Amino acid sequence: MDNQDGTDWVYSEEVKKHFFEPQNLLMEDPETFNADGVGYVGSPACGDMMKIWIKVDKNSDKIVDLKWKTFGCASAIASTSVLSVMVLENGGMKIEDALKITPQDITARLAGLPDRKIHCSVLGDKALQAAVNDYFSKSGQRDRITKEEVSVVCDCLGVTNREIEEAVLEGAHDYNAVQGKTKCGTGCGSCKGRIEDLIKRYKSQYFDEKI
Repeated sequence: MDNQDGTDWVYSEEVKKHFFEPQNLLMEDPETFNADGVGYVGSPACGDMMKIWIKVDKNSDKIVDLKWKTFGCASAIASTSVLSVMVLENGGMKIEDALKITPQDITARLAGLPDRKIHCSVLGDKALQAAVNDYFSKSGQRDRITKEEVSVVCDCLGVTNREIEEAVLEGAHDYNAVQGKTKCGTGCGSCKGRIEDLIKRYKSQYFDEKI
């Protein structure tokens, strides 16, 4: 987008709507919202940060309110806004259903995002999961916590599967591109096969590319 009035907007009308008129944005002091769970993902280094606050009806196990704040681009803001709408429509989603929302679901509701912006929808998905996990922890339901497995793939450089995932989301879709971003495989090179398998998996998971 070149002009502040949106005349050169290159995204869908749905992205435009959620960027200029974000839904369920937290406008109050977080302490007064009295959330049951809080989730935070992102970092200043990657440029996008998201925080989500949820309230849960304990009897129905539904998320009945969700507020958020996002620091990032139009895609990040729109992704979080539309995610909040998806969770709260029809009186709120059961937690198990909310956790089934995928980045592809978010992207579809926005009528598409550029490939290089898919990571924004993934951040929303992960922030919601973090908020739900926080609720599970605080409410004594630790057996329901979903843990994201992080493992070292490149022993020489200490590169993890999470770093490779982030590289793919940021547009590195082959071994050389991922290596350029993470430096994985630049030591002994024995991890190349595992890295290539992970690239295929993440491309299939986030970009609907066949393995």
